[in-house]
Amino acid sequence: MKRTLALALMAVGFGGALVSQWASVAYAQSPHAVVLSVNETIQPSTARFLARAVDTATEEGARFVVIRLDTPGGLFDATRDIVETILEAEIPVIVYVSPSGAQAASAGTFIAMAGHVAAMANGTNIGAASPVNGDGADLPKTLQSKATNDAAAFLRSIAVERGRNVEALQDTVTLALAYSASEALEKNVIDLVAKNLDELLASLDGTSVELLSGPYVIETRDIELQKIDRNVLERFLAVISNPDVAFLLLVVGAIGVFIEFVSPGLLGPGILGVICLALAFVAFGNLPVNWTGLALLGLALVLMFAEVQAPGVSIFGISGVISFIIGSILLFGSFSPEPIDSPSFRVNYWLIASVTALLSAFLLFVVRDILMAQKIAAKQLAKGITTARNLSGAMGFASTELAPSGMVHVAGEEWSALSNTGEPIEEGADVVVLAAEGLTLKVLKATE
Repeated sequence: MKRTLALALMAVGFGGALVSQWASVAYAQSPHAVVLSVNETIQPSTARFLARAVDTATEEGARFVVIRLDTPGGLFDATRDIVETILEAEIPVIVYVSPSGAQAASAGTFIAMAGHVAAMANGTNIGAASPVNGDGADLPKTLQSKATNDAAAFLRSIAVERGRNVEALQDTVTLALAYSASEALEKNVIDLVAKNLDELLASLDGTSVELLSGPYVIETRDIELQKIDRNVLERFLAVISNPDVAFLLLVVGAIGVFIEFVSPGLLGPGILGVICLALAFVAFGNLPVNWTGLALLGLALVLMFAEVQAPGVSIFGISGVISFIIGSILLFGSFSPEPIDSPSFRVNYWLIASVTALLSAFLLFVVRDILMAQKIAAKQLAKGITTARNLSGAMGFASTELAPSGMVHVAGEEWSALSNTGEPIEEGADVVVLAAEGLTLKVLKATE
């Protein structure tokens, strides 16, 4: 009976696996397309997500990919990676700037133009891809010319590849022009305007595009749309790659390590600090980190530790706070120009002010406690020395052997002691105090 039941369960499990596999294959072979959304600042994590989505769509036999784009811009290196992914895609990639009110500014212009089909919804805009400095300011003339030419050449090469208006697109870089959906269509910057995704798919049916493998006709009739979202890891990276979050991770990690150095053996703060620092450096891989700012934050930590080691000096603490403020402001961004205009990757100034105030209060609290402890210890030491000096002539006994130093019991307390003659005094022998040097009693064996 048991054997029969086991065989039946195995058969059901095997049959279920076959059905599941068949269903997956059937779904992958059914006419479908992939839709994904990019509504963020362009970062390395964005490029990795798009590359994975396009690869997945290709492997599962999707007819084409639709990227719904809404971005204020982003990092140039990440933009290049995305453009490369789209240009080398084995299936058509349609870039659709939507919904109404969305934009494909700066880096978004390059991404939209790389699509085999570029489309926009009503009420959207594209362009304004001129270069600026890392902090958003205008560049010096020579640097601006170099960066502008670089960005313009890149956009021209994309426009030529896709057969779009080279001059109009070049003006988005050299003159910082932007176009509405209707203007972009009129100037042959985009291929079509569609008010929603359904209208876009209807307009695309029968459109021929050129892939690396040759001509390809897009068929959208009766096609199923499959949405690809970020996986858990990609979402987590997107969260910690926020400049404010990365900054907080760095600060919490530094404080944890700081506490472990000040009070070794607690373990908890040190472990938490190392984890937060590791996550912060993972986030830095997706952000334009200014290593000068990071070095200043490291210097701030060293100066604050020095203040704890020499409390009351103040110069270390004040210098540490100043270094922390400057480092926080400079943490993200670059002194070198970006070839395209990109949103400011800055830590919120209110957050910097709040964290600086809390960190200063924490430092003051630690220093105050250390100074109070030192003051109490000094009082106790002075009291102990005075008491030791007053014990001259008192009797007691050796708690341990004095050879020639050890412990004696005098006036109801244990004291460090030293044999005055240098000769050993056995444990339990009666002694008499001759004098005191600090908290150490000089004793003589009572029989002597």
